[in-house]
Amino acid sequence: MTASTPNIESVLSGFPHLVRGPGGVAAVLKDGQVVGQSAWGYADLEQRIPMTAQTQFPICSISKQMVCLTMVSLERKPTSLMLERKQEPAEQFEAELRKLLPHLAQAEDGHQVTVANLYNMQSGIRDYWAMTALWGARPDGIFSLLHSAPEVLDRIKSFHFAPGTEYSYSNVNFHVLGRILENVSGISLAQLLVERLFIPAGMTTAALCPNTNGLPLPIVGYEGNEKVGYFAATNRIEWAGDAGIIASLDDMVAYEKYLDRSLSDPESLYARTSQQQTFKDGTPAAYGYGLARFPIAGKKAIGHGGALRGFRHARLQIPSERFSFVVMLNHENAKPEAMVTGVLGFEEPKPTVYAPHQSWTGNFLDYHTQLSVTIEIGDREKPGTLSISYGPGTSGESVKLTSETEGGAPNMKVRLDGDVLHVERVDDNRTLHATRIQPPNDVDSHRATSSDYTGTYRCDESDSTFNVSGEDGTLYGCFDGFLGQGPIWLMRRVGKDVWLLGNPRGLDSTPPGDWTVVFKRGKDGNKVDECTVGSWLARKVKYVKL
Repeated sequence: MTASTPNIESVLSGFPHLVRGPGGVAAVLKDGQVVGQSAWGYADLEQRIPMTAQTQFPICSISKQMVCLTMVSLERKPTSLMLERKQEPAEQFEAELRKLLPHLAQAEDGHQVTVANLYNMQSGIRDYWAMTALWGARPDGIFSLLHSAPEVLDRIKSFHFAPGTEYSYSNVNFHVLGRILENVSGISLAQLLVERLFIPAGMTTAALCPNTNGLPLPIVGYEGNEKVGYFAATNRIEWAGDAGIIASLDDMVAYEKYLDRSLSDPESLYARTSQQQTFKDGTPAAYGYGLARFPIAGKKAIGHGGALRGFRHARLQIPSERFSFVVMLNHENAKPEAMVTGVLGFEEPKPTVYAPHQSWTGNFLDYHTQLSVTIEIGDREKPGTLSISYGPGTSGESVKLTSETEGGAPNMKVRLDGDVLHVERVDDNRTLHATRIQPPNDVDSHRATSSDYTGTYRCDESDSTFNVSGEDGTLYGCFDGFLGQGPIWLMRRVGKDVWLLGNPRGLDSTPPGDWTVVFKRGKDGNKVDECTVGSWLARKVKYVKL
């Protein structure tokens, strides 16, 4: 930190204006000491209860790194039950993984998933919160650890890429990891976290609270915005391992101090979990042990975000500067990077602006993943940018053009070669080669024969039914499964036999976004007899028409 660094208190006082909403808390630490923190707004608007540093939040996916610290603690100091087995802890974990996912242990393709694949997000297992949409879940539906989760594990029978070769965020990885720790240790995950992390770190009010419908008072999460108003978000899911921990700002400050102390101890748990991981081919991975690596404000950071309907959080550390940041909001207008850039006095360099040509816009189909890539001209406030949509969520990723035919973002490189779009997903260790989909004109859309597509489609592997209805070129889709009869979503035709099914809300947040539906015709080229349904988090789910 230099004399020219902006006043931290000034940055904190201005932060609520950038993330306008019901309330939030934030803290900045330097060299393991708090140099500024703030709490603003309300934990509960209706009851007029102010937000404080003691207000407990569901920290959501920030829980993942804490579960990994607990796992490493068990490896080094096994429980008495683990010692009785006279087997290395890591071997016990692997054996339990095979019990929990028996279908994958016997996969015909020969792929073998490991515990490391789980905590490094390299398992190739489709995200179960995305898949719940295909199992008939409604956005405000119930998902229980006791009844629903075992049904999910029984339906995991294949990968959407070979384990260890790519990165893809999958919450089921950490759900399974949590069950492994419990079953092998003989102790509940809640107790393990208290004994192995919360007490050593001084997190006095942190706890595992799997039920999102039973969060500790007075916290309320809010959907909406200033234009439509804010309303209490409905969450009725249970999760543990992939999320589930509740903590206050005071707890998170204690956690950051604990991690900072660990930086100087090469034998600490964090020294192990903060090491960069690799893919099977030796390529460095941007994610490992529940921690993501990413550039921010010109520095290298490690940390994680957290999201649930009505909540958005982030905690990150910049080891080279010994700076740590915590932001927790009870609404969805999150811009944590604004605090980091403000504190570090960082200004984004002004690049050469290339006006996007209309040839960039449109939909492209990646044959391997069977996913549509949608490109639009970027936000007017960000000249020279494109918006690329195919990942989770309902908004696209911003890419800056570096020439008329190339562009880039911190984790992505794109190049347009005529009607072929090349997208290198650096963090995912995957490159897409997508071919332009010739768009239908208005007349073709209205004249589309809906009867070609309407009907019932079945996926036996996932035990899911896809229902397509509509007429006059307008289609609707919905899914039925063990979680019920899902809502009907509107479909949009983007090209011959390629449609997008919107999914703006799901059980978890962020929602799956658009599902790409690619209808396949039989050998005669006329009758549609199957389709693939996929999103970035759950690719190539095959349905056969009944």
